[in-house]
Amino acid sequence: MTRQLRPDAVLVQAVIAGALSFAHLHDLAAAAGQSGWKAWAYPISVDLLLVAAWRRLRSDGPSRLAWCWFLVALVASLGANVATAGFLDLAHPPAWLRFGVAGWPALAFLGGTLLAHSPTTSGGRVPVLPAPAAPAPAPEAQPDSAPVPAPTAPFAAGEDTPALPSADPAPPVPAALVAHARKVADDHRARTGSPIDTDTLRARLGVPAPMADAIAAQLT
Repeated sequence: MTRQLRPDAVLVQAVIAGALSFAHLHDLAAAAGQSGWKAWAYPISVDLLLVAAWRRLRSDGPSRLAWCWFLVALVASLGANVATAGFLDLAHPPAWLRFGVAGWPALAFLGGTLLAHSPTTSGGRVPVLPAPAAPAPAPEAQPDSAPVPAPTAPFAAGEDTPALPSADPAPPVPAALVAHARKVADDHRARTGSPIDTDTLRARLGVPAPMADAIAAQLT
């Protein structure tokens, strides 16, 4: 199936404007002493630099480099259009016009090289930093428990056995440990229907027997 071609007013206008600008640049270069193929190369150079700068703006975003060379090529194209409208005597071109036309190839080569090989930038856009990781939750405080005393070494044969110290009073129990023990006792009563005994309480809390007896005394 063949595709039907339809005229586009914008495309036709662009072709006409480009052809006129191309002819003006050629006439200006020829008037400045560039004859033959060199006069035709000038409009190609100006238009290619203009297109390259515009493509850099469209693909990589706004940047000083692309805008600078876009304006340089635009001024060269617009200046040629104005100069050939009778504002300059092209039969006797001024020295500054000859100087500008003669120096344009080096300027266009520099601009094309910079546009093609300079690294792309974000155009002043601020990079988005990743969100900070959530802090790790603090470990829950464990109820205080009295350390289990280390077993003493047996006495060697022939040594005098020291006298046993008198029975110490019940060790102090932290309030947090009593509260935790109360929760354990309530849970045991809810599951079994009977109060918790001292041995079970000591096994659940992991405390020595004197400490378990002191806790059990406070739970009653």
